[in-house]
Amino acid sequence: MSSALRVAVIGAGYWGPNLARNFHNSADWELAAICDLDAGRAEALARRFTGTAAVSELSAVLEDPDIDAVAIATPARTHHAIATAALTAGKHVLVEKPLADSGLHGRSMAEMAERCGLVLMADHTYCYTPAVMKIRELIEAGELGDILFIDSVRINLGLIQPDVDVLWDLAPHDLSIIDFILPGGLRPLSVSAQGADPLGAGKACIGYLTLPLANGAVAHVHVNWLSPTKIRTMIIGGSKRTLVWDDLNPQQRVSVYDRGVDLQTQRVGGVDRRAAMVSYRLGDTWSPALVEREPLDAMAAEFAASIREGRAPRTDAGSGLRVLEVLEAASRSLAEAAAPPRGPEDPAARALVGELA
Repeated sequence: MSSALRVAVIGAGYWGPNLARNFHNSADWELAAICDLDAGRAEALARRFTGTAAVSELSAVLEDPDIDAVAIATPARTHHAIATAALTAGKHVLVEKPLADSGLHGRSMAEMAERCGLVLMADHTYCYTPAVMKIRELIEAGELGDILFIDSVRINLGLIQPDVDVLWDLAPHDLSIIDFILPGGLRPLSVSAQGADPLGAGKACIGYLTLPLANGAVAHVHVNWLSPTKIRTMIIGGSKRTLVWDDLNPQQRVSVYDRGVDLQTQRVGGVDRRAAMVSYRLGDTWSPALVEREPLDAMAAEFAASIREGRAPRTDAGSGLRVLEVLEAASRSLAEAAAPPRGPEDPAARALVGELA
């Protein structure tokens, strides 16, 4: 398959124009159509790209045998229905984050794609940034050693979303990155979430996620719509080195510190014990060179390559499902924390007391 693949972008709102531009500029793709319920918006976006049709009916895209794939850039609550229809029509599917509005819908989409032999790809854009690609490369090469902790901060004075809380809005970025860079993906032992709604918006505007990982490691994610300053950082501590990613520092996005804490193991009475004394390692700091490329351009190329090679993309449905599982667990954690404590007058509490007695 040497000729360009043909793609339609579904949704001409916030993210659709970014997808459309990158598909149009890619040698791997021909931007065949822009589809949006708002015909005027679809036409306005399609006019930017020569030869691109504007349609307001999804059926016009799905019934076109010359369209190979669709890229879905619509609200999460619509992803399942659109993706299912596209897969049924034999189209490969790219879906912006999150993959779906629930794990049940996400698993249904993944199972259908597998049955149909089609690619279902999560548009985890940050995973295709030069910085995150380099971080993954360094971890795979063992440059950091065993991962001990990950601290991620994504805060800004942001738009309060009408349909989701701050965890569902911002945390998918951080979770998808952690899933991408950790060998084997993000598989926390548990999920603990804390949220706050100081504005009375009816949803958490500030959120914290704590994710214990295997071998005693832990990941922590802080997201916030109310911060007057914008911060995009991730600190990844390893047994050998620690890496700091500052996405807002164009001169030095990634820094690797040969610094850390070493605990010596000594044998006491035939048993291995940690010594009481620790040693601090203070070595060099260096910044790897990054080959700049627009992430969406790299993502579009990966989507095309996975279709042509008949393989799973780097951010496949599995990665999207792992992110969804954490988000759903976070929602359950928030709901449990918000539930009023059971008093002695609560029938369920009285029953529980009776069982314990």
